[in-house]
Amino acid sequence: MKIKRQKHAKKSIIFYKYNFSFRQPFQVLLDGTFCQAALKNKIQIKEQLPKYLMGEVHLCTTNCALKELESLPKELYGAKLILQRFQLRNCTHTKEPLPASQCLLSMLGETNPHHYFIATQDQELTTSLKKIPGVPLLYIILNTIVLDKPSASTLKHVEAVQQGEIVSSSQQKSIQSLKEKQGLGKDGEEKRGKKRKRKSNNPNPLSCLKKKTKPMQQPPKKTEGEKKKRSRHKKRKIAGGETAAVNSNPATA
Repeated sequence: MKIKRQKHAKKSIIFYKYNFSFRQPFQVLLDGTFCQAALKNKIQIKEQLPKYLMGEVHLCTTNCALKELESLPKELYGAKLILQRFQLRNCTHTKEPLPASQCLLSMLGETNPHHYFIATQDQELTTSLKKIPGVPLLYIILNTIVLDKPSASTLKHVEAVQQGEIVSSSQQKSIQSLKEKQGLGKDGEEKRGKKRKRKSNNPNPLSCLKKKTKPMQQPPKKTEGEKKKRSRHKKRKIAGGETAAVNSNPATA
């Protein structure tokens, strides 16, 4: 039975990771009813929840949930001690605390942008949460923690995204980041930023240096094959005993 529950939880977690971008550490928002059920069934929340969700978990609650337990009978004092150990998430009801169910609903809004898991035994709250797409629900049945299967509104939302009728939050973020890279605003208009004024810096010291005069290029030395051939002159005797130089090159003759 435990293996089946683990497989079911793993399948649901993969579903929320793929379709709603849930990532570790998972944020689990608890109320007093869940803590009271855990105390009654001797469930160690800090130890068992990370094992069941197969990952790192941040357990948290709100100030309204704590205030609600303080106003209830002393029988719930143990649940209050458990809930006090968890991290507090800021809500906007510090001056006038609301019932825990209303406070948790306000923390989620319409799209659960902070990717909260909700752990509660409140049936009315569970019914309201199932109308919000992308909200994993945790509750306790027969001394065990159970992750509820995705609600009908969640499945309907995923189907609409796959058919292109709705743009998911992850797709909206990728589109917005792409627009920002291209210099476009939220409405697709170009951002008209002020031109940056160039600072009047001192001139580059390298540009102030005198230009070096390039050395004169010497003509390449002629190789031995390019040297002019010596013209040979033959001497011949002329009548009268004088000699005269005769050029042996026929072109000059």
